[in-house]
Amino acid sequence: MPNALKTDPRRRLWFLRTGPVLFLIVFGLRLAALVRLTRSPLFIPSRGDMHFYSDWAKQILHGAFTQPLAFYGLPGYAYLLAFLGRLFGENPFIPGMLQAVIDAGTAVLIYRIFIDVFDSPATETGVPKYIRTAAVLSALGWAFFVPAQAYAVILMPTAWFVFVFWFVVWRLVRGGFRPTFLESFLLALLVGLTATAVATVLAVVPLMIAGLIFRKGSVAWSKVAGKIGVLILGLVIGTSPCWIHNYLIARDPVALSAHGGINFWIGNNPDANGYPRFPPGLRAGQAAMLQDSIDQAEIIAGRPLKHAEVSRFWSAKAKNFITTRFGAWLRLMGLKLRNFWNAFQYDDLSIITILREQGVIFPGLYFGSIAALAIPGILVAWSSSPRSRWIFGAILLAMFSVLTVFVTERYRLVVVPGLLIFALIGLSTFWEKIVASDLRTAALYLIILLPSTTFVAWPQKDPSLWALDSYNAGWQALESNNLPLAESKLALAYAYVPDNSETLFALGNLRLAQSNSGAAAEFYRAVLALDPKHKGAFNNLGVIALNAEEFDAAENWFRHAEDVDPRNPKTHFMLAKVFLGKNDRNAARMEIATAIQLKPDQPEFIALRQQIEQNTP
Repeated sequence: MPNALKTDPRRRLWFLRTGPVLFLIVFGLRLAALVRLTRSPLFIPSRGDMHFYSDWAKQILHGAFTQPLAFYGLPGYAYLLAFLGRLFGENPFIPGMLQAVIDAGTAVLIYRIFIDVFDSPATETGVPKYIRTAAVLSALGWAFFVPAQAYAVILMPTAWFVFVFWFVVWRLVRGGFRPTFLESFLLALLVGLTATAVATVLAVVPLMIAGLIFRKGSVAWSKVAGKIGVLILGLVIGTSPCWIHNYLIARDPVALSAHGGINFWIGNNPDANGYPRFPPGLRAGQAAMLQDSIDQAEIIAGRPLKHAEVSRFWSAKAKNFITTRFGAWLRLMGLKLRNFWNAFQYDDLSIITILREQGVIFPGLYFGSIAALAIPGILVAWSSSPRSRWIFGAILLAMFSVLTVFVTERYRLVVVPGLLIFALIGLSTFWEKIVASDLRTAALYLIILLPSTTFVAWPQKDPSLWALDSYNAGWQALESNNLPLAESKLALAYAYVPDNSETLFALGNLRLAQSNSGAAAEFYRAVLALDPKHKGAFNNLGVIALNAEEFDAAENWFRHAEDVDPRNPKTHFMLAKVFLGKNDRNAARMEIATAIQLKPDQPEFIALRQQIEQNTP
């Protein structure tokens, strides 16, 4: 198909030079951040979602290629890390470098989409210079978008997901969507494979189908139906690593991952606030939250459950809330919508703030400024650039997929490439009107920008939201043994929300690390006053009593922890130490046997069993 880029060799040469230069600039920035990350304690993850993926990959490398039940967490990224670990060793730098390449590709896609939106074959002059400049600036906006910098270098699948999503959108935008049967299949296959790591990418599928149905020009409906069928086939094959494992190997019928039920409940329950606020009984952190969700469902059911049953349990609770309190749910959806567009950065990992404070990533743009500029840009582009409607559709579909659960910075990161395009469309049009002395249109743009900015910048007043970054940064500092930094960060989190059980628990751990057992115990008792089933507080009070050789008190605390989580191997290990201290070797032998049965490969468990046996007459 002829277009303006092909008719003018000089323009084509300009484009060919610009794409690679943009790629190298963004790749260089990401690589510099990755090198800085190697000097950070976060390079080797010890907690949170990064550790969840890293630990899962290690299990795969050590032989746990399948699981006895359905996947409880999307497996695609963990298997990718395991594959890279098999080839290059367990080195976080390799996946980080690949993600730097992928993220640089996203910047080039932003530039290409921008150019294709304005590159009409009906014009001989092609894309105006100011539009080409705006296209470059939109790509550079991605280069300096702070959340994109952070999530491109850590062990998370976000960069892969964003690239695939916008690669598909680019194929839709460029001159009409006229894929061959092979391209339809390959695009769907790519989306399906990506969905095994981030299921939200499936939000682009309706756009693909719409592109086949509503494209310009006459087309035989049988051919459209055939391509839709091929597209579905690609999705089925792409997602097959999940459903084959779950249905045929684990005999646990789940299409992708069974953790969707608990995410649905976290996002749709009476206490939800539009962000991932965990209901009572669920700890923060991917691994801990998933295990708690299984334990709670099984306790209520009174029997072990398959993961599909666990998912249905939590989904049923969420659906019951929606149907019985529909008005409250509608208000919650409105709150989520506001959260999605709000400038407030809710990063549940706090990785963005931590990496900025550690000097790993560069200063730059944040969501609020881009969203405020994008809203008037959407209105400008709607009539002037019909192809931009595909971008708007992609943003809406991604947004609705997020609103089904909850809003976090990494979840809404996928819409930012589209928002950057609209923001620069609006700004470039505004500049064009100023130059052309069309002050009326320029003033209209500013009139639209004012309510847009007000809507995006509306402040979040909940102090618990502002405490999140301080709390997570304090935890990270505590685990890195940077006790002065942990003190300052956790004190700030406590000032925001003095009645938060997890903040009090972290302060108790800090006092324990400072060898102040008395103050630590006070914090743990305060935790239990707020959360009477806080397993960590019970365990740590037991450790304090055990270290003081108060064996009866230690047994009492560990028994409370056992009541909350009877299958926790560490609790039985600690009870074995208590009984060894009491010189009750038969009870110690029973407890350490239970601990080893629950976790056979734990070296400290085996060492304690040998100690018990050696001292037994």
